[in-house]
Amino acid sequence: MSRQPNEHLRGWTRAPQSEDAVAPAGFAGGKVRGKLTRNAPLAKLVWFKSGGAADWLFEPEDLDDLLTFLGGLEEGTPVMALGLGSNLIVRDGGVPGVVVRLGKAFSQVEALPGHELRCGGGASGILVSSTARDAGIAGLEFLRGIPGTVGGFVRMNGGAYGREVADILVDCDVVMPEGQLVRLAASELRYSYRHSALPDGAIVVSARFRGTPGDPKAIGAEMDRIAAAREESQPLRTKTGGSTFKNPPGDKAWRLVDAAGCRGLTVGGAQVSEKHANFLINTGEASSADIEGLGEEVRRRVAESQGVSLEWEIQRVGRP
Repeated sequence: MSRQPNEHLRGWTRAPQSEDAVAPAGFAGGKVRGKLTRNAPLAKLVWFKSGGAADWLFEPEDLDDLLTFLGGLEEGTPVMALGLGSNLIVRDGGVPGVVVRLGKAFSQVEALPGHELRCGGGASGILVSSTARDAGIAGLEFLRGIPGTVGGFVRMNGGAYGREVADILVDCDVVMPEGQLVRLAASELRYSYRHSALPDGAIVVSARFRGTPGDPKAIGAEMDRIAAAREESQPLRTKTGGSTFKNPPGDKAWRLVDAAGCRGLTVGGAQVSEKHANFLINTGEASSADIEGLGEEVRRRVAESQGVSLEWEIQRVGRP
């Protein structure tokens, strides 16, 4: 049996939206200043616009606030970071424990000497690449093509157009599930394709990226090319979740899905995009079960007809 949200939170209470949250019983550090919401609907916060509620949603005021909150949680409380919700299926039963959403305090991007950027974990790929362009830092243009935030890029080794985060990351600051703040070098994340060694519940609060000297005009032109390519090939104006499956070695997931006859396939209100076969879309009122079920049906058909077992790239979280 699943535990009730308040069993995880050792004295935390829901704060009115305009007031401070109350600190855990017995905690000597004072009040937590962020917004803490119980049974918080998540569908409006993710691109698919489907799924259940978080037991608790915490939006910290700043880093100290986040550390205070996580340090007060009962050991073993599930913790999940939520960025733009662009590559995520939140299951219909909701998410246990605490979902942490990083806001404005974690969205700053600063150019540093040595053609580097220090980026908050909540900063978008567009903001990072635009700041790099303005500072004459090349090599980060591909982030313009990833619909997400720095925290998600770093965790999943996000990539597009022949580049990935492993190519540019110097180090990152991470809050571990038990509330410890650590700085990890890129090598410690042991990157592979769309994967890192970060444990579940770890929250990337900032990252340092390094590029090369470049001409802002040329960098801007490459960003424009990437934006146009995405617009032309991907169903960006629908309720979607980005690339659904990882590309198998030496092949493309979309080609395998297409070859299996799945382009346009539907389950309930979910559909394989007619525009790009590696995208699933919510055509209107799809449940998350529809979307995930469609993905599994695509995997079955690809395995049966193409002999390849596709791996999910979209993260699926929560209770069925």
